Amino acid sequence: MSVVEVPIHAERSTDADAQGRASKTFKKLQAELRGLVGKAIADYGMIADGDRVMVCLSGGKDSYTMLDLLLSLKRSAPIQFEIFAVNLDQKQPGFPAHILPDYLSSLGVQWHVIEQDTYSVVKRLIPEGRTMCSLCSRMRRGALYRWADENGMTKIALGHHRDDLLETLFLNLFYGGKLKAMPPKLLSDDGRHIVIRPLAYVPERDITRYARARKFPIIPCTLCGSQPNLQRQVIGQMLQTWEREFPGRIESIFAAMRDVAPSQLADPRLFDFLGLEARREAAQNP
Repeated sequence: MSVVEVPIHAERSTDADAQGRASKTFKKLQAELRGLVGKAIADYGMIADGDRVMVCLSGGKDSYTMLDLLLSLKRSAPIQFEIFAVNLDQKQPGFPAHILPDYLSSLGVQWHVIEQDTYSVVKRLIPEGRTMCSLCSRMRRGALYRWADENGMTKIALGHHRDDLLETLFLNLFYGGKLKAMPPKLLSDDGRHIVIRPLAYVPERDITRYARARKFPIIPCTLCGSQPNLQRQVIGQMLQTWEREFPGRIESIFAAMRDVAPSQLADPRLFDFLGLEARREAAQNP
C-alpha cells in the first residue's frame, strides 16, 4: 500500500480556510444579531441620548450576548449613552465570584457586583420540590431596582430573548387565563423604572451559536438548575417541537404578538363593543 504524503503547507492552508469560513459565518451572525437588536431599540425607543443603561448580567449566555451587542452598537450609535454592567451575587453555593469581575475588567466596561444572600432566603421559604423562580425573581428585581435608584440609572436592560417572550405568552395563556407576555419595554409597577429587553427579536438558537463562538465564561445557575420540570421548560419543549414539525410557526406567532387587533378579541376594556351601534349610526348619517 502506497502512502500519500500531504505537504505541511497544504495542511496549514486547509486549517486557514476552515478558520476563514468560521470567521465569515460568525461575522454574518453578529451582523444579523446587531440588526435585530438595533431594530428592537429603534422600534420601542429603548435607548435615548444621555441614557445610563444598567445591563443586568447573570453569567448566562443571554446576558453576555446582550452586553456584547450593546457595546458593539454603542461604538457606532448616533447617540451617546453609558453602559453599566451589574451582577447580583445571590450567594449560591460554589458560585465562582471571580469570573464576572475578571471578564468585565478585561472589557474595560463600568461594572458593579451587588452582594445579597437571596439564595438562603429562597431555600428557607420555598418547600423542597416547589418552584423557586417567582420568589427569587422578586427578590432579585428588588435588589436591582434599588441599585438603579441609588446610582441614577435611566434604563434597566434584561436579557430576555424572543423565545422567552413566546414562552411567557403561552404560560399565561395555559396556566393564567391571560393573553399577555413580556413586553420589549415596560414601566415598573411603582412608575420609577423603565425596563428594556434589547434581545426581544433575537431567537435563542442564534444566541446559543453566538455565545459558543465568543466563548463566554458561562456561569450555571445551581438554584434553578435543581428544578428540571418547570412549566416554562414544558412550554419551551412544545415550541421546539412545533418549530421542527412546522418550520416558520414560531416566527408567525411572534409576528402576531406585534399585530394585535383588539376589535377581533373579547376584552371590553380594550375595545368599545358597547359603542358599535353609535358608530353604525354615525356612519349611516354622516
